[in-house]
Amino acid sequence: MEFTVPQFIEREPKIVGPLTFKQFIFVAVAGGACFFLYFFIGKKNLPLFIIIAVILMGGSLALCFLRIKGYTLPMIIKNFFVYSVSAKIFLWRRKIVSPKFKKVERFEKAEVEEGATLKMAKKSHLQKLSTQVETRTIK
Repeated sequence: MEFTVPQFIEREPKIVGPLTFKQFIFVAVAGGACFFLYFFIGKKNLPLFIIIAVILMGGSLALCFLRIKGYTLPMIIKNFFVYSVSAKIFLWRRKIVSPKFKKVERFEKAEVEEGATLKMAKKSHLQKLSTQVETRTIK
């Protein structure tokens, strides 16, 4: 039994548990920021700290796992900024080219004999082979 083996599969290796290196960095930076915010804000104003921590961790998880039409969120953000900064004016300038005239020959209509049938050409050998290869009926 033959199986088709998919090729050109590109996957980032899982470095830390189920996370790739980029995903781990996003989660680690957000976790470190929450850790420091706890000591600066959390002891004085716990509800504010919880709101900020939820926003930070939610953003980092979105950066890690959110995909929109196959593109990761960091790639979408990068493309947004590149598009925003790049030039968007494209000017079309018409090239002036002198006209070229071709001589048109007129043909007279050929008279068709009554009772004449059209002759169909046979398939070429190459077309037969390609059909056999596509249908896997090579003898």
